[in-house]
Amino acid sequence: MDVLDNPAKRSRAMVAQLRQSQIYRDYEQAFREATGLPLSLRPLDALDLPHHDDPKQGPFCALMARTNHTCAECLQLQRKVEQEAQLGPSSLKCFAGMCDSAVPIRVGENLVAFLQTGQIFLHQPTPGQFAKVASQLMRWGSQIDMKTVEEAYFQTRVITKKQYESILRLLSVFAQHLASLGNQLMVQEEHAESPVISKARVYIAEHQDDDLTLAQVAQAVNTSAFYFCKMFKKSTGMTFTDYLARVRVEKVKNLLLNPHKRVSEAAFEAGFQSLSQFNRVFRKLEGCSPSAYREQLHAVVSAR
Repeated sequence: MDVLDNPAKRSRAMVAQLRQSQIYRDYEQAFREATGLPLSLRPLDALDLPHHDDPKQGPFCALMARTNHTCAECLQLQRKVEQEAQLGPSSLKCFAGMCDSAVPIRVGENLVAFLQTGQIFLHQPTPGQFAKVASQLMRWGSQIDMKTVEEAYFQTRVITKKQYESILRLLSVFAQHLASLGNQLMVQEEHAESPVISKARVYIAEHQDDDLTLAQVAQAVNTSAFYFCKMFKKSTGMTFTDYLARVRVEKVKNLLLNPHKRVSEAAFEAGFQSLSQFNRVFRKLEGCSPSAYREQLHAVVSAR
């Protein structure tokens, strides 16, 4: 991508593509229907409220978004949630006692986006709690009718802590799928590519488990190694070696979904020639060791 030097631009471009994917649109609809909660896929440093115009936005939060001071409070909370969700899911409560959460999406070592949900109570709210909220709103000079605010406050979804933790685990699993899709987007060219590069991609995909060299691929597409190397880097933004590594790592990740597949077996099946090379490349692209990745993956899946 031509915005790799700017994390915020890279994130916005990635999120725009992920939002258009069928897997995200299907999951977004299913999540809202199954949980009754809002869901937002957010780029880094987003400046708007995450669930604005979401069909499952909480009634109280929708009211608060209309006033300047409470809107600013909500934006500050969102920034804080995202700051604390750099490496894993994070949940915080707002001034009204409602819970908001963010789940990070990481492609290799890079944080690229967040999945966010929330606007719920983990315990049934009480009149005493609302009195404190109403008092705070009055101190801020809110012009909203308090009877309307009270009705919206007590209409907010109440979910047990255990249920909410399960929802966040589901989002964590989905975040891994989106990270995998994001990885694929990073190895695809954004613009139309030459038939030579398209043919090379197909050849690499079909022979990735071989001891593949740049010279072999260049020969397969009828170009010199020097010309192919230059053309491939210009077209994909990556060297042949980096591209092949990404393709192989993606295959390993798919193989590791099988709990009976050993990490070493997956590495060799994907085309890595040594475990030391595989471990080094996997850690560089995924930000953790293969074993740690598998433990996280199956821990989340088994907890569902």
